Amino acid sequence: MRRRAVPDWLTRWEYAHRGLHGNGVPENSLMGARLAIDAGFGIECDIQRSADGTAMVFHDWTLDRLTEAVGQTEARTKDELEAISYRESDEHIATLADLLALVAGRAPLLIEIKSKTGYDIEKSCEVVAAALASYSGEHAIMSFDPRVARWFRKHSPQTCVGLVMREDEHGYTQNAWQRRMAYWIALPDFLAYHIEALPSHWVARLRRKGLPVLTWTVNSPETRRRALGRADALISEGAGLA
Repeated sequence: MRRRAVPDWLTRWEYAHRGLHGNGVPENSLMGARLAIDAGFGIECDIQRSADGTAMVFHDWTLDRLTEAVGQTEARTKDELEAISYRESDEHIATLADLLALVAGRAPLLIEIKSKTGYDIEKSCEVVAAALASYSGEHAIMSFDPRVARWFRKHSPQTCVGLVMREDEHGYTQNAWQRRMAYWIALPDFLAYHIEALPSHWVARLRRKGLPVLTWTVNSPETRRRALGRADALISEGAGLA
């Protein structure tokens, strides 16, 4: 199979993991996106789907860690989620449409669609694609779920798509056969590989063949040194930022 051309912007940037957060700035917040743009970073963000089918910029399946609210994120409607503020912050949970309006092409976006066992991932792909339909700024879609890349390749073939992978107990691809199966389902334009799983002979071989490799989460000087020699672009936070 001939590999698709990957947009050159993808590997020209360093990406602020969940925006430029910390020191009172919540992750995945609009304020974190503003700060990332001002500092010259691209933005990595996470997408959950509201109960009424809106793409929301939020990482966790539950609200408890980041807000004073409790319960499942996906059980709340768009309006209910937008009304929830982050802990010790005036920032509220934002929609993907809000984020796109703020960024307006000033920085590239890596949009990670969250998935889990038994989840209707196609609905999330549909609402993300709808939000992006009129957006002309640089962006790529990625997910741990290889069906996301497959869906976008079929329904939005102009979209750059990536596969996120990790090998530890929190991932779904601990075994080599699982990694290769996920890869062949996704046929991604790039990998976003866990820094703790690098170096990897398999990833290095794919990279030599021309597949761009991004790595996350670069959060220390040590992981930054490791990433710079083994990846084409970094997804960083905290002490790992340039």
